[in-house]
Amino acid sequence: MTSVRDIRPLVEPLPLPQALAGVDVLEWVDAPGAPARGAKVSGVTVSTLDVDPGWLFVAIPGLTQHGIRFAHRAAQEGAAAILTDPVGARDAAEEGLGLPVAVVGDPRAASAAVAATVYGHPARRLRTMAVTGTNGKTTTSYLMRAALGAAHEDAALCGTVETRVGDLRILSDHTTGEAPVVERILALAGQKGLGAAVVETSAHALSLNRVDGIVFDVAAFTNLQHDHLDYYHDMEHYFAAKRSLFTPAHSRQGVICVDDEWGRRLAREAEVPVTTVSALTDEPAQWTVRDAHVDADTSRTVFTLVSPDGAGHAVATPVLGDVNVQNAALAIVSAVRLGLDVDAVIAAVERAEQVPGRMEKVNPVPDPRQPLVVVDYAHTPEGLEWTLASTREFTRGRIVLVFGTDGDRDPTKREPLAAIAARRADDLWVTDENPRTEDAASIRAQLLHGIASVRPDLARVTEVATCRRDAVRRAILAAGPRDTVLITGKGAEWYQDIDGIKHAYNDVPVSREVLGQDPRARV
Repeated sequence: MTSVRDIRPLVEPLPLPQALAGVDVLEWVDAPGAPARGAKVSGVTVSTLDVDPGWLFVAIPGLTQHGIRFAHRAAQEGAAAILTDPVGARDAAEEGLGLPVAVVGDPRAASAAVAATVYGHPARRLRTMAVTGTNGKTTTSYLMRAALGAAHEDAALCGTVETRVGDLRILSDHTTGEAPVVERILALAGQKGLGAAVVETSAHALSLNRVDGIVFDVAAFTNLQHDHLDYYHDMEHYFAAKRSLFTPAHSRQGVICVDDEWGRRLAREAEVPVTTVSALTDEPAQWTVRDAHVDADTSRTVFTLVSPDGAGHAVATPVLGDVNVQNAALAIVSAVRLGLDVDAVIAAVERAEQVPGRMEKVNPVPDPRQPLVVVDYAHTPEGLEWTLASTREFTRGRIVLVFGTDGDRDPTKREPLAAIAARRADDLWVTDENPRTEDAASIRAQLLHGIASVRPDLARVTEVATCRRDAVRRAILAAGPRDTVLITGKGAEWYQDIDGIKHAYNDVPVSREVLGQDPRARV
């Protein structure tokens, strides 16, 4: 399987002082026998699992331990030097790593600046688009990539599901990679002649300097909803992180959906020129959506996108659901603001591929004896409500929902999420998502408590304590041919995180396996 170790653009090595020219070095710590500071740097990383000879290793303080603890491996792999903070420098001196150590106040922020220098500021030579928001980022990023197809056949993509650079496709661990990885993706995209790139940009990425030094040509905003408050504590701080993308340090212009109050506020407070889009409400905007609905004959979501001059443009996207009307409109308008022809962009979006784990039909043409099975990433209360409303549009029978919620993440959304599930779905199968280090039974108990606030008798509710695979199997086999089994929370994630171990797991192939072995389909 490919990994970030395969993202290796060609680099002209720079002398160490030149590589650090954009960083305020507080002091140098030269260990006995360390090579000269003039050693040349040919790459940058914050991970000792991703080091090549001649690279700069940036040791960052983490939540539980300092990156300098792993510096020995970097030295063994041939690192040219270490960049860290005073604490890391002290430990490096004690360990006797035999490498020059540059000391800075904030090594994480410095890693972005150094990477941009070493990889030659590749974003300046590409058309670049970013998207942020709570829900819809991944779908919008795929649709943006499709929209760019009007001018760039194979734009690079950096996002939650995967990284794509030409023929390289790498499963992602984070929505947005660390700054040196993002710079390498952009550099390789330039060297492959791809011409453009889309970077799905999370709030954490903005707070943790992962896109520092990149000024996107267009940045888009989907929405802001209840999520990540374990990190940001309140919506104001969460919003502030998102808003920082819409400043001259990060973008040249913004395309903002004003369907929610946060989008309307962002449109007022953004520090760059903005274009507004309204898709799910009648909120006044420069671009608006009219007549959105699912075409049962083509299984496409169709709508009219009205431009600022009043012209209506017919759109038929392969991505189902009302919320994806918003995502498609944002992608189209973003590409138009980049300078592409609107009709060519719409045609490109209409050819978009299925977005992995986003309203993904596992069996697009179901066996008449089986239910339709759909996998979606919806994991916030608002996101789940939208997804269930969209699913109701094309469901002839019952909605059978398989869901859970993450451990070690914002617990305040659990009961509201479950209450929405109880109101909007018919049959509920409560299972595990990524328990991480939390007790899975305790997480399920919180969900059941939220369900009971709507259904005190817990009618048509089943808790599956064995495993998620079992819940998926039982739900599909219990559903009828007119029903839709909706499996939410994980989308295209390739793992299930239990007690710090990422076990290989994906809802789509598991569902496909169950459908293939369903006795009803073999009669």
